[in-house]
Amino acid sequence: MVRLWLLALIGLVFAIVLVGGATRLTESGLSITEWNLVTGTLPPLSEAAWQAEFERYRRTPQYELLNRGMSFADFRTIYWWEWGHRQLGRFIGLVYIGGFVWFAARRTLSGKTIATLTALGLLLATQGLVGWIMVASGLKPGMITVAPVKLTLHLTLASLFFAALIVMFVRLGGAAREAASARGRWVAWLLVLLTLVQIALGALVAGHDAGLTYNTWPLMDGRLIPAGLALLEPAWLNLVDNITTVQFNHRVGAYVLTVAILAYALVQWRKAQPARNRAIWMALLVLAQTVLGIATLIYVVPFSLALAHQGLAMVLLFALVWNAAMLQRGA
Repeated sequence: MVRLWLLALIGLVFAIVLVGGATRLTESGLSITEWNLVTGTLPPLSEAAWQAEFERYRRTPQYELLNRGMSFADFRTIYWWEWGHRQLGRFIGLVYIGGFVWFAARRTLSGKTIATLTALGLLLATQGLVGWIMVASGLKPGMITVAPVKLTLHLTLASLFFAALIVMFVRLGGAAREAASARGRWVAWLLVLLTLVQIALGALVAGHDAGLTYNTWPLMDGRLIPAGLALLEPAWLNLVDNITTVQFNHRVGAYVLTVAILAYALVQWRKAQPARNRAIWMALLVLAQTVLGIATLIYVVPFSLALAHQGLAMVLLFALVWNAAMLQRGA
């Protein structure tokens, strides 16, 4: 029952990442200007309530600077995306708290597992808080979207929670684990880390709409290494606020991750069947993700390709975390 609960949470987190991606792509995240944890569960139930929500949105910088003249029907569309995103987040919280309390009360869990799940619960709560901080950043004067760094933190925390649930599932008997050398385990977790970094870089690209520029591949503005990578001062600002640097870093990250996973797959080819099969799937997934990323860029970030790119990133993360969690001491 504990494993089924964890599996359900894994599926729900995957779903909310997709819904969050759709909310970002449709610029819907700022349509609800308040964060009411309890009363916000109900959508507007009357025409007057809808008009009040629309009026609050019309006072936001996004409306003034980007969406002035938006129709009431269009507002309802973006409102439902953000409302759905928030409700799914609330539902995940309820499923997590309900399952945790139920299993703890029945003494199904060991002390170590309870401690781990408590830490994960705090991570989930932090994720919800960061979500509101992210939205609040987009409501400040002059802003037409949320702060890219806060968006990156929001997605990174979701990815960490997703990965931790997978590890818990495997280690609580969700799969038969295999003995591996310390080096093998270290390399497997390094691939997970590289993937998390690449997801964070992708979030920065999304936050800056950096995919709408340099829509050619493999060159950027006719060059392999574009000009303007270090325009901002201090230099570290280029990593998070320079659109050219942000997209370039995401491209380089994709190359590094792809080569690393393919090299790992080649080494694993000589191993026993389960390990080899996992490596093959990892290689196929990263190649598909790379092709999908290039297509998303070349076609200037269409909704379907961009959402598929984000979803496949989570599938790849799942495969890599599963592989690393399967390995244990003994070889």
